Amino acid sequence: MLLYPGMTALDVVGPQGLLAGLAPDTLDLVAQTVGPIPSDTGLSLIATTSFADCPTDLDVLFVPGGDGTAAQMLDAATLAFLRDRASRARWVTSVCTGSLILGAAGLLRGYRATSHWCVRDTVLPLLGAIPVDNRVVFDGNRVTAAGVSAGLDFALALAARLRDEDYARTAQLVAEYAPKPPFEAGSPAAAGSTITQRANAILDTLATEARKAAATTHWPASSDD
Repeated sequence: MLLYPGMTALDVVGPQGLLAGLAPDTLDLVAQTVGPIPSDTGLSLIATTSFADCPTDLDVLFVPGGDGTAAQMLDAATLAFLRDRASRARWVTSVCTGSLILGAAGLLRGYRATSHWCVRDTVLPLLGAIPVDNRVVFDGNRVTAAGVSAGLDFALALAARLRDEDYARTAQLVAEYAPKPPFEAGSPAAAGSTITQRANAILDTLATEARKAAATTHWPASSDD
């Protein structure tokens, strides 16, 4: 699981909590260097493995989103690491705007994918992906999830593929994941124009920086081409 400055902690912690039971001794939190990595709210997560020491053959390569997305879209070391590990990974995955980082590495070209709604339809196409408005999208060995909270849906769906549905259902029950949000505001359509405008004001910097990064990213052809 990739960590980087400005990631959204919940993008990592939610899926990690549900997937850790599948491989408790081999789930690595990876960054360019080991040590604490600050999230976009200031909460730090500890990278336990560096790029150099990360295993070369992975079952799952995972990329979170967050305010630091645009910087990672332009970071040569991160993109090289993702391209290398993705070439052998069983599953290449992301939550939220993490899909933009995969896209910047050239790993979503021609694939159906999703992301946070604030960038899904505007930035993913710039990276060669086909945007889909779903919580979780499987296309070949690419698995992408929508914004933040969709990481839980992603983890359960992936757990069912990695093990079986009974395992995923058990993990869901242990986590008591039966969401009944107090408000119907989890999408722009449900939230309405006023709330959507307020959310856009909060997300504008992230979306603008991601568009700029996508416009200047010279991603390579897919290895499948």
